[in-house]
Amino acid sequence: MSISASSQSYDLKNALTPNRLLGLWRLMTGYHWHYLGATLGVGLAALAKAATSFLLRFFVDHYFQPGPHPYPLVMVASGFVVLAAFEGLLSFLSGRLTAQTAEGATRRLRNYLFDHIQRLPFSYHRKMQTGELIQRCTSDVDAVRRFFADQAIGIGRIVLLFVINFVAILQLNVKLGLISIVVIPFVLLTSAFFFKRVSKAYEDFQEQDAVLTTALQENLTGVRVVKAFARQQYEIQKFERENREKFQRGKKLTLMHSFFWPASDVLCGAQTLIGYLVGALMVINGEITIGTYLAYMGLVVYIIWPMRNLGRLIVQTSTGLVSFNRVMEIIKEERESLDEGDYLPEGNLRGEVVFDHVGFHYEDRVDILKDVTFSVQPGEVVALLGSTGSGKTTLVNLLPRFYDPTEGRILLDGVDITRYPRRYLRQQIGIVEQEPFLFSRSILENITYGVGREVPMEEVEAAARAAAIHDVIMSFPKGYHTLVGEKGVTLSGGQKQRVAIARTLLKNPRILILDDSTSSVDTETEAEIRAALQALMKNRTTFIIAHRIQSVMEADQILVMDQGRIVQRGKHEDLLAQEDGFYRKIYDIQTRIEAELEKEIANAA
Repeated sequence: MSISASSQSYDLKNALTPNRLLGLWRLMTGYHWHYLGATLGVGLAALAKAATSFLLRFFVDHYFQPGPHPYPLVMVASGFVVLAAFEGLLSFLSGRLTAQTAEGATRRLRNYLFDHIQRLPFSYHRKMQTGELIQRCTSDVDAVRRFFADQAIGIGRIVLLFVINFVAILQLNVKLGLISIVVIPFVLLTSAFFFKRVSKAYEDFQEQDAVLTTALQENLTGVRVVKAFARQQYEIQKFERENREKFQRGKKLTLMHSFFWPASDVLCGAQTLIGYLVGALMVINGEITIGTYLAYMGLVVYIIWPMRNLGRLIVQTSTGLVSFNRVMEIIKEERESLDEGDYLPEGNLRGEVVFDHVGFHYEDRVDILKDVTFSVQPGEVVALLGSTGSGKTTLVNLLPRFYDPTEGRILLDGVDITRYPRRYLRQQIGIVEQEPFLFSRSILENITYGVGREVPMEEVEAAARAAAIHDVIMSFPKGYHTLVGEKGVTLSGGQKQRVAIARTLLKNPRILILDDSTSSVDTETEAEIRAALQALMKNRTTFIIAHRIQSVMEADQILVMDQGRIVQRGKHEDLLAQEDGFYRKIYDIQTRIEAELEKEIANAA
C-alpha cells in the first residue's frame, strides 16, 4: 500500500508535546488508518475466536447427546473451518498493516532525524557527543519502532480481546463473567507500580549505553594514536569500566522484569484456576452445560492472559516512551536557517572583508575574540598567526556564519554579513581545514564533493595539479577511482590535505580559508602548493591560518593574535623589524630550531 507524499514530508516537530502518548500518535500521522485498520482486524479476529467458542458449545450440547441433530455434521465442521480461516486472514492483514505502520513511521523518523541533524548549528554539534547522537538515532529509534510494531497495536488488541471475550462470557453466564475479572485490578496495579521504576531504570541504561558507544567510537576513530602510544591496555580498562557500569544498570533493569513476570504469572494463574474450579462445580450442580463450560474455558484464556500481557506491554511501553523522549530532544533543537537573509549581490562577490570591533563568546560567556578590527581588500592574502587557542580558527569561522559575532559586526562588500543567507555564503567560501576529512569513497568523489554538479575530468585534473596531488593520484593502480578508505586512512597526511585543497579549488570560491593546510607536508611539497596557489589566489580574498612563519611571509598583511586580540599587524618585514614584538619572538624561535635541526642532519650525514 503506497503512502502519500504528505505523510513522508510531515514535520515531526508537530509531535513535540508534553503528552508523550499524544506525541507518538502524531508521529504516526499518515499511518493512522493503517493502525486503525490493524486494530479493527484484530477485533474482528477476536470476534471469530469468540464465535468459535460459541460454535463449540453448540456442537457439544447438541451432538454429544443421542437424538436428531439440528444441522448436518458437515455444516458444523465447515463452520469451524470458515471461522479459523476468517480469523487467520484477519490476523495476517492486521500484522501486515501493523508492519506498514511501524516500518513506515520509523523510516520517516530516521530520514527526518538525519535531515534535521544536518541542519543543526555548529553550537549544537560542539556540545553533543557523536556517540550520543548515534545511540539516539539507532537504539532509541528502534525502541520507538518496537512501540509501534508491538506495544501500540498490542494494547489495542488486548483491550478488544478483553471487551469481546468478557461480553461473550457474560452471554454464557454472568456469574462466570464476574469471577473472571477479579484479579485484573491487581494486575493493573502491579503494572503501574513497575512502570515508573522501569522507565527510570531504562533511561539510565540508555544513557550508559550512549557512553559506551561514545567510548567505542572514539577508540575506533583514534586507533592509530592508541597503537602509536601503546595505550591498548588503558583503552581496554576504560571500556571494561564503562561496560561494567552498563552491566550493572542492565542487571537492575532485568531484575525488575524478573520480579514483575512471576508476580503477574501467579495472579493470572490463580485467576484461571479459580475460574475453572467454579465452572466445574457449576457443571456438577447442573447450573451450566458441559458445552458452556468448554466454551468458557476457551474464552477465559483470552481475558486473563491478554491482561497479563497488557501488564507486560504497559511496562515495556515505558522503554518506548523514554526513547521517544530522547529522540524528541534532538528534534526540538532549532535548525540553522540556511536561506534567512535579505541580501544577495547581483554579480560576483568582490571579497572585501571588514571586521568592526568584533567580539565572540560561546554559551559559557568566556570571550574568545575581543575587539577585533581590521579590513581586507579584494584579492588580498591575510595571514593569521598565533599560539593555539588565540582565536584564529574562531575568527575565520565567523565568515561562513558557522557562528555569528556576539559583539560588533562583519561587513562583506560593505554589507553586514548577517544579511547574507548562510547557503550563499558557504557557496562562495572555500575551506581547507587543519585536519581535512575525506569520505570512504574514491578520490574523484572526494574532490568533486563540494561542487554539486557534473564536473568534466579536465577540471578535476586541473584542480589536482594545482594542489600538487595529480601525479600522486596517477601513481595509484586505479588513479582517480582509488578508494581512500575510512577518513582517508590510505593516504598520508600531506596527501589528504592536498586532496582537500583540490576539492576546495574545484569549488572556485571567492574567498579562501586555509586553516594551517600545509602543516602536514614537507618543505618541498609546501613550496609546490604555494607556487600553484599564487595564480589561484589572484582576485580572491584568502585567509591563511598558520603556525610556521615561512607559510605567511608572502601575505599582504599578517595579523598576530594572542588571547583573542590582534596584538600586531603588518607585512613580514614590518613585523620583523619590531624586535620586542610577538612576531619577532616566534621568528627567532623557529629559525633557531630549524638551524639546529639542519646542523644535526649535517652531523649525522
